[in-house]
Amino acid sequence: MKKLHIVSNRLPFSIVSEEDKFLLKPSVGGLATGMKSVYKDFEGRWIGWPGVATESYTADQFKEIQEMLSAEGCETVPLSSSEVHTFYEGFCNRTIWPLFHYFNQYVDYSTEFWQSYVEVNQKFADRTLEVVEEGDFVWVHDYQLMLVPGMIKAKRPDITIGFFLHIPFPSYEIFRMLPWRNELLEGLLGADLIGFHTYDYERHFLSSVRRLFGYEISFNQIHIGERIVLADAFPMGIDYDKFSNSAIKTISKPLQEKSPLHQELEKYFLVSPDRKLILSIDRLDYSKGIPHRLRAFEYFLEKYPEYGTKVTLVMLAVPSRNSVPEYQKLKREVDELVGRINGMYGSVNYSPVWYFYRSMPFENLVELYSMSDVALLTPVRDGMNLVAKEYVASRTNQTGVMIISEMTGVVKEMGEALVINPNHEGEVADAIKQALEMPVDEQRSRMSVMQKRLKRYDVFKWAEQFVSSLKRINQIQSEFLAKKITPRLSEKLLKNFSQGKSRAIFLDYDGTLTHFKKATREEEPSAAPDNTLHKILDALTDDERNEVILISGRDKETLSKWFDKSDVSLISEHGVWMRERGKEWQMLTNATNSWMPMVRPILDSFVVRTPGTYLEEKNYSLVWHYEKAEAELGELRANELKDELTTMVANHNLEIMEGNMVVEVKTGGINKGVAANRFLLNKQFDYIMAMGDDWTDEYLFRELPPEAVTIKVGIKHTNASYKLETVDAVRNFLREMSKNH
Repeated sequence: MKKLHIVSNRLPFSIVSEEDKFLLKPSVGGLATGMKSVYKDFEGRWIGWPGVATESYTADQFKEIQEMLSAEGCETVPLSSSEVHTFYEGFCNRTIWPLFHYFNQYVDYSTEFWQSYVEVNQKFADRTLEVVEEGDFVWVHDYQLMLVPGMIKAKRPDITIGFFLHIPFPSYEIFRMLPWRNELLEGLLGADLIGFHTYDYERHFLSSVRRLFGYEISFNQIHIGERIVLADAFPMGIDYDKFSNSAIKTISKPLQEKSPLHQELEKYFLVSPDRKLILSIDRLDYSKGIPHRLRAFEYFLEKYPEYGTKVTLVMLAVPSRNSVPEYQKLKREVDELVGRINGMYGSVNYSPVWYFYRSMPFENLVELYSMSDVALLTPVRDGMNLVAKEYVASRTNQTGVMIISEMTGVVKEMGEALVINPNHEGEVADAIKQALEMPVDEQRSRMSVMQKRLKRYDVFKWAEQFVSSLKRINQIQSEFLAKKITPRLSEKLLKNFSQGKSRAIFLDYDGTLTHFKKATREEEPSAAPDNTLHKILDALTDDERNEVILISGRDKETLSKWFDKSDVSLISEHGVWMRERGKEWQMLTNATNSWMPMVRPILDSFVVRTPGTYLEEKNYSLVWHYEKAEAELGELRANELKDELTTMVANHNLEIMEGNMVVEVKTGGINKGVAANRFLLNKQFDYIMAMGDDWTDEYLFRELPPEAVTIKVGIKHTNASYKLETVDAVRNFLREMSKNH
């Protein structure tokens, strides 16, 4: 890695104007904390919007700001107030934000917003392209810039790109509602590594990729043409030591040095030593479930009246997007709920809810974390929720109880917290009671485990893990390229081929010589060889030194019909039958089909249960095709079918084979490797080559002599020596072979 550049919507500084001078105020927390060390350690630049519209300053003033930011390693992307409105306030926060948080009723599908999103993303991509050099890495952040990876990759395919999404990725049923869903996915897939907070978000993303584009996905690797894209989960951490150390300092300060807030809290406890504080901190956003939280607290006071006057909910709501109508409505609802609860359950000396509608300095936040007995965080949908981690880090005496929504990303790391459904008021109320009554020993037991976990995987470890994975995908792609047949390697292979005096060329059919067809049984002739393929094969077989053998899983009747005029040898059904050129078909093994009546009903039941699938019956095998089934259902049923068949086939010398969207049951001991060696028996070839695209061809690659030239079509892991990416690449290579006499 030469340099690592960070690209995000905002730069890690705010512009402050004091007495006609500009100052840069560093941002704190979250992304700014984790990335600051990364881009400086790797001598990169941070590319982003400075947070002010270009019209806000004169040209000279804006130039001065840019120079100040440049001195801090930052490159600015200027945006006009109109772009801020349509891009950031528009598509980002009125389309993507509500949709990805499952608030469909708030989504604005404005074409104007989308066009602005495309234009601004292009600005970020162009600015990045001005900065990057050969060998550099780029790390793009969050939902505002989902098109940027694809835009960069289109112009600089040599650049390794990472992308991290800091909000949830929704399920396919939600994501599909977006008119520009394909464009967003194409943008994201320009990245080489795509990171999410949790496996759930990663799974939703992969599901959308599979359903919309049909790309092959092996574990978390997406195969796109000649590229491999890796998707993975990296739960973001916090600067744990910063919160922990600050909490220790806060507690140890003498009273006169403590902040006014801290002094007020201590007076409060002097007057009411048994009073418990429940802390709620969030941006005022509809995804945070603040009204749900207040109603649940109200229900708690109603259900457990013995806690009246003994507990106070400290609610800090940080202003957010207050110009948006939905947020204004939310603010009114929260104000009314707080007023109702305090009016109904409060008194002259007691307010059940302390409500702060403002942001607080870091020091005050730590004071609240340190002095609150319970943290109540109940978002209805949240990508991560770092407040929960900050509370845990600040509990230096290891007391305190975390109540956390199961809808947050952080819940995956907080199994020791009290986990609730934020929509269940009774469950939240009972959790509050359990938290208030939890023995100190149990509190410490739970808290200590969470603290060890969060300290071990802090924001710096998160960044380090992502960068390590970025290097790893670079290595995975390099390993693929090491086997890729480049023009120089092609020249070498063709030269060796031309020197052969007797040459055997084994060629798979579907996915190798012709594109894999998604077809029903009735449409199957569409997979027949075209004139171009016939010409390529004829050119090869015209050379008497070449013996061309088509080795396929298809039945012998189909292959006979398709290649009756071609001077090629044929091996069908993965090696059951063989027809050497000029001869009749012969069976290579003592295969039997007596088992078919026993197995066919099982496969038939899967055809009935799975729309879009069909059963193909060959002479000695049965094949269940699921290429036209809904992608995830097809895979699920395929695994289920294999599991159901496993015991049966073990007792009847049968094998289960998987190909491209097929599950095949056949007599055991039959495969392309065995068949190829049978063909080679008693023949003298000084040059052997084999090409194939799926795992059934791996038998062929393994069984052929070590000196054979084996070529995998596609980018999967393989035993083959070399790789060609596509069917078109195979055809071009075969054309060149036919020219090398």
